[in-house]
Amino acid sequence: MSASPSNPGSKFLFWHLTPLNARRLQNFKANRRGYWSLWVFLILFFMSLFAEFIANDKPLLVKFEDQFYYPIFQMYPETEFGGFFETETQYRDPFVKDLITEGDGYMIWPLLRYSYNTINREIPVPAPSPPDGDNVLGTDDQARDVAARAIYGFRISILFALALTFFSTIIGVAAGAVQGYFGGRTDLYFQRFIEVWASMPVLYVLIILASIITPNFWWLLGIMLLFNWMGLVDVVRTEFLRARNFDYVRSARALGVSDLTIMWRHVLPNAMVATITFLPFIVTGAISTLTALDFLGFGLPPGSASLGELVKQGKNNLQAPWLGLTAFFVLAILLSLLTFIGEAVRDAFDPRKTFNNGGGA
Repeated sequence: MSASPSNPGSKFLFWHLTPLNARRLQNFKANRRGYWSLWVFLILFFMSLFAEFIANDKPLLVKFEDQFYYPIFQMYPETEFGGFFETETQYRDPFVKDLITEGDGYMIWPLLRYSYNTINREIPVPAPSPPDGDNVLGTDDQARDVAARAIYGFRISILFALALTFFSTIIGVAAGAVQGYFGGRTDLYFQRFIEVWASMPVLYVLIILASIITPNFWWLLGIMLLFNWMGLVDVVRTEFLRARNFDYVRSARALGVSDLTIMWRHVLPNAMVATITFLPFIVTGAISTLTALDFLGFGLPPGSASLGELVKQGKNNLQAPWLGLTAFFVLAILLSLLTFIGEAVRDAFDPRKTFNNGGGA
């Protein structure tokens, strides 16, 4: 017997490829726009995870006096290559280049020879400089490579959004499950708490905290998590309120099955169907929120690779259209891909399409 979410004997085997999930997968693949958007997004995200190997001001490999060095993984002082300083080697320095490349030494560089915080002091015009052969997307008003900052900003935006969505989903699903399953006063008190908590001005809280502490990735994630978890509570609560009086739930209670087991095995799969359809849109909202906070100056620390900071650069430097255009296209492509994926997931879990395409349940 196949595991069905409404089957009293079913277990939480949502990730197994049951006949129902196979039809959902077919529906997802049938949405070509969403299916290919998923592949494009995964490829871009995977590449961004190795941003240090794509854009860096340190070479991937250095050969000096018949020895190999790996600057990306280890710090080497300049004296290691015959220089005068004990500080980390500046490989872009012409003096250091001559030291390493004399004889049979050489350096293998990434595709872009700039990191997100590298200042290019050799641009031919005052910053921000237009795109050229060295800086393919130009530089910002601090002479930093725009392409490198876009790559690193893309990665940190995705990682922040995924982390925020993951923890928000856990808290939101747990809160909605407790409300919907137990109902009564538990549901009533929890709803009043959520109404009060949701009315708090998030931006003002961030402004106050930013004046006390210096926000970083984890601080910002924790602050946003305080408010972002409420997005899924209503969806999960509704599913648990609907399912708590089903015959198989009442039968499980009569047999002495614990409430936690009933919630996990028999009711949660129903709620997860609705939850999963919302996840891509929650990721999109998290990216937009981080971008807006960085644009306003209440997000990541100054100097961090940030798409919001790139948008701000475009606003402050209208004479340099490559800044605004880069920020626009990166955000537009990223958010469009996630939106298309979300639409495909929503259609895949639509019961009408699932059972009609499958020839009936």
